[in-house]
Amino acid sequence: MAEPPPPLPAPPTPGPTGGIIAPAPVVAPHFCAPYVVQLSVKENFTIFKEGDFTITDTNGAVVISVKGSYISIHNNRLLLDANGNPLVTLREKVISMHNTWEAYRGDSSKSSDLLFTAKKSSIFQPFNTEMYIYLASNTSHEVCDFKMNGSFKERACSFYLGDSDTLIAQMHREHSVQSTVLGRDHYAVTVFPNADYVFISTLVVILQELHADKND
Repeated sequence: MAEPPPPLPAPPTPGPTGGIIAPAPVVAPHFCAPYVVQLSVKENFTIFKEGDFTITDTNGAVVISVKGSYISIHNNRLLLDANGNPLVTLREKVISMHNTWEAYRGDSSKSSDLLFTAKKSSIFQPFNTEMYIYLASNTSHEVCDFKMNGSFKERACSFYLGDSDTLIAQMHREHSVQSTVLGRDHYAVTVFPNADYVFISTLVVILQELHADKND
């Protein structure tokens, strides 16, 4: 018997005037759609390497491709658009009390191009992962601008505006022939209206890396 589809994600929290609370763009305003954006994430395996993957829309068109950097002491990831243009560069901080990643605009690693920093709330997270995200302008890191938590192993993670219960995106398993029969890493991400879907995709890449490190 076919497994039932997952329940639809809960809608975002209404604001005080009845509208949806809209987060500010992180990567760029044109990545903030006024409607729900459904994305599919599929890991690509080759003979020579693992870990690169693509993010597509509901029609299967590539929205973002993710490449790794293997000639560096840092664990780097580069997010590219459908035309191969660099969107975001991710760098893991090697010396850090917590798992910490920094995201830069394009293929830069200059401090002036820093977009945000993501930190695990604790190094001891055996089951669920919780991370706080601080925009580049938030230098004190006292209050987070976004947060994400959940079980990446179960592909059940939620993304929130600030340290609140206001949902801006959710990740869930995608039930398909490809993911079930072929056993590939294939899951979906629902990005709510006006949230930056490239920013959310970048957070998904970080979660993927954290999960890969835990399994190594």
